[in-house]
Amino acid sequence: MLWAIFVILMVLWLLGFAFHVAGGFIHILVVLALIPLIINLVAGRSRA
Repeated sequence: MLWAIFVILMVLWLLGFAFHVAGGFIHILVVLALIPLIINLVAGRSRA
């Protein structure tokens, strides 16, 4: 689930970055995409 959110947000960020849409909002998408990635990495390591 978290990986799906990460992929969707990264795709939206890449599309927005490529077409120069929404200015600062694009960088917010990057931060929002990194949060699930970090959570997943931390949770994955704690389960091992």
